[in-house]
Order: sequence, then structure tokens, then C-alpha cells
Amino acid sequence: MIETLQWSTLAICGLIAAARVPSAVRGENRSLFYIFALMTAAILLSIEAPYVAIDTALGGVNLANLLLRFIIFAAIYFVGIRVTRGFGAEHGYRLITGRIGLAVLLVVSLLMLGVFFLMDTAGSSAGLGAVSAKDHRHGVLVEYYGAAGRAYPSYVSLVLLPAMVRAAQSRLPVLVRLAAALLAVGGVAIALTLLFPLVPVEWSAGKFIVNYTAVLCFVLGLALIWVARVRSSRNNKPKRTSTET
Repeated sequence: MIETLQWSTLAICGLIAAARVPSAVRGENRSLFYIFALMTAAILLSIEAPYVAIDTALGGVNLANLLLRFIIFAAIYFVGIRVTRGFGAEHGYRLITGRIGLAVLLVVSLLMLGVFFLMDTAGSSAGLGAVSAKDHRHGVLVEYYGAAGRAYPSYVSLVLLPAMVRAAQSRLPVLVRLAAALLAVGGVAIALTLLFPLVPVEWSAGKFIVNYTAVLCFVLGLALIWVARVRSSRNNKPKRTSTET
């Protein structure tokens, strides 16, 4: 089930990213293409087989996991910019791109890097299972590393949540409201990842479901915003009259 969810999510993200290529080449809404491309890369690196292949090429010391974390940071940062601008959430935009947001990003990144280099990271494994299994100390460090990696996406998601809830309850077009609702659900799912250290081992499959629910909600929500914008631009095009033919 988990593997099916992973590959299905990868296929959806990849298809949407590919669909955005022509517009990106024309210079239209390139930020959306970058977001979908980054999310596709992140999902690819979260799947065991491609992860091991890529990490082996990088030296087999789980640098691919570090790369994955920073790809996620970049994706969620651009999502935050795109969504706050699109929904006119000026306060949220400042909290992400201003001093506070950049300070959170810097501190979290430094903490994550510090913990990563404290670990003996030899042995490629997508979830760092091989590292955490070495001894208790490494198991604790992997938990700290994972917590740091979840902190920044959770921060951005919680910043976006109030604006998304307001938009979902507004009188905006149905597609836009549905997109806002999906983004809100995705934000809640990402925030729930902060509770992962409290989740019993036997419920570990639930972590995958929460993670991929968040990704799918963000991807589908952004895709709906794109569709709504395309429909709006078509509807607002001036119609040719008989005198123009």
C-alpha cells in the first residue's frame, strides 16, 4: 500500500510538472513549474529504490537525505510565496519572506546540518533506518534530525493556514475555494508531522499516509488554482463580434 501511494503521488506530481513545461518555456507562472518540479524530485528521493541509487552515486553516506530536506524547504518556501501573494495574505507573506521567516529557515537549516554531521551516516537508506539502527545515540540523533527537517515546513504551513481557512469560507469561485480547502488540509497534515516522535512504532505506516496526504493536497490545490486562473482568463477574453469577422 505504501509503495503504491508513493509511486502514485510521484506520477501525479510528474504529470502536473510536465504539463506546466510549455507555460514555463513561454515565461508564464514559472514559479508553479518550479514548485511541481521540486515536489516531484522530493517524492522521488523519498522512495527507497531511486534514493539508494542516487545516494550511492553521491558516496553512500545519505547525502541524498540532506538534499531531500533542502528540496522540501525550497518547495514549501515557494509555495508560501505563491499562496500568500495569490490570496493577498500580506502578513503571512512577511512572516515567510521577512526577517522572522528567514531567521527560522536559517536556524532550522543550521541545526539540521549540525545533527547530520554528528551522525555516522554510512549506509544508504531512505528513512535513515540503517543509521538509527547502529546504536541508541544514533537513533536519538536521527529523531532530532527528522524533527529539524519537519520544523520549517510546519512553520510555513501554520503561517498559511488562517488565510486558507478564510479563503475556503469566502465567496470566491468554487475551484479557488476547493483549492484553499485542500491547501488547508495539507497544512494541517504537515503540522501534524511535529507529533511524529510521539507516534508508536506499530503506527509508523500512518506517518507515510500523513506525509503523502500533505503532498497530494498541496499539489492538487495548486493545480486547481492554475485551472481556475486559466478558466478565468478564457472567460474574460473579449468575444469577437460579427463586425470583426
